[in-house]
Order: sequence, then structure tokens, then C-alpha cells
Amino acid sequence: MSGLVTGDAVVLGLRPARLPSRALAYLLDLVVYFTGYVLVFFVLLLATSGLDLAAQAAVSVASLLLVLVGVPIAVETLSHGRSLGKLACGLRVVREDGGPIRFRHALVRGAMGVVELLMVFGTVACIASLVSERGRRLGDVFGGTLVVRERVPGNRLLPVPPPPPWLAGRFSGLDLSAVPDGLWLAIRQYLSRTHQLDPQTAEVMAVRLADDVVARTGAPAPAGVPAAAFLMAVVHERQSRDAARAFAAARVSAPAPAPVAYGGTPVVPGAGPVPPVAAPVRPAEPVEPPPPASGFAPPA
Repeated sequence: MSGLVTGDAVVLGLRPARLPSRALAYLLDLVVYFTGYVLVFFVLLLATSGLDLAAQAAVSVASLLLVLVGVPIAVETLSHGRSLGKLACGLRVVREDGGPIRFRHALVRGAMGVVELLMVFGTVACIASLVSERGRRLGDVFGGTLVVRERVPGNRLLPVPPPPPWLAGRFSGLDLSAVPDGLWLAIRQYLSRTHQLDPQTAEVMAVRLADDVVARTGAPAPAGVPAAAFLMAVVHERQSRDAARAFAAARVSAPAPAPVAYGGTPVVPGAGPVPPVAAPVRPAEPVEPPPPASGFAPPA
């Protein structure tokens, strides 16, 4: 999935959305809602043609509030923060801790949106988003929400920081077989992006992930070890075991050459029989002709 969720649907690895993408998403939503309002207006106009002007005006105002306020609140609540415009721009509304929003969050955002978006044509929302470090408008501040980017281009898994030296190898006897892959991935994403989170939120998430690991392994964490350091050490231990198993498998899969007697022919795995090689023939040494005979006889 595009955003990994852990525990209470906590989204990891996402970045806050900025003003241009949020403005484009809101304009798309506004076009959709205004089109829906026009259709509803004509239907109500035909349905209330027999009423007086005051009743028709009241119905028109009520339908306008319903379409521009009630429908966005219902859409964000039912879709967990994804309206049509946000879905097209790859955005999503989440809580400050990364969890999915509920009705009260959408209600506060919708009520504040009437003031800072509709009544002043988005001026207050633009100023608040530019001033905020994470691009939040007033509705996000009062509602405790944050708009994040779900589709991050060029997203890659950052390296996990190493554990403190005094924890290296301390969990070599820990049974990690019951820890699922989803929890490992959540821990890796948390450790690789902990610098992008608020310190308080990062600490809460570290404690939650560490509790999940302890519940899976059945062994309590050592006293006095911070949750983030415990997660670093456990991930480092799993990586070390995976590397050891990979190297062991590589050694087993590569067959050792068969022993060859001294002077014999080596056998190559997967190759055909090697024809015997004839021993090299030494060239015959030239024989010197005997010296010519003479009449001299050596003394006896």
C-alpha cells in the first residue's frame, strides 16, 4: 500500500502537503460541489414552485449550506480524509499522530472552512498555510488534523540508523520468528523517518512498536533502554541473522570441487568429461657423430 499503517492506523512515511497542492484539491472539490448545488437548486426550484418567496429562499439557503458544508463533512468522514479533489492530487487528511480522522475532526474543519475559505474567499486559509511549518490552515489547527501527501515521487526506503554500540549483539538470543513482516516494515519506516516526526509523536510511536515486538517475542525489553534504541538493536539483530543465512545458503549452493588425485584430471561440475591430455613428447637429443678414425692408437 502507499502508506503503511501500524497500530491505530498510524500512517508512516508521508510528508505534509503544501499550499499549491491543497489549493488545487480544494478548487476541484469546489467545482464538484458547485455542480451538485446547481443540480439540487433546479430540482428544489421545481419542487417548491408552489411556495412563497420566503420559503423558497429558506430552502435555497439550507440546500447551499448542505452542499457546501454538510456534504464535505460527510465525504471526509466516510472516506477517512479523502475527498475527490484530494484523491486526484494524492492528498489525505489525517490526525496529528497520523491516525484516520473521525466525524468531530471533519466537523471542525468544515465549520472553520466556512469562515476561512468561503466567507473571505480563502484569504485566511492561504495566510495560515503559508505561516504554518506544515502547511496547516485554521481548521487543521483547531481540529488537530494534518493534510499529508500519499503519493510521494521518488520515494525510497532510507537506511535504518545503527543501534548504540552498547546494545550491539545484546539480543542475539532473542526469538524473532513470531514477528510478522508487516511489523518489521513498520519499524523500518519509523526508524528511517523518525526525524520527520514530532518528538512527542515519535516517542509514542516508538513505545507502541516496542510493545508490539515484546508481545511477539515474549521477552521483556531490558530496563533503562529507550524504545527507539531497542527497535534499532532488534532490527540490527534481524539484519545480521538474515545476512548470515544468506551467506550460509550461498556456501551450500556452490558445490565444492571433487578431490582429484595427484596427477589426475579435474572434473568441472556441469561440464562433460574432459578428454585425457597426452603427455608431452620430449624431442630426441641430437647424437653427435663419432670422431673420424685415424692411425693413432692410444697407449695401452
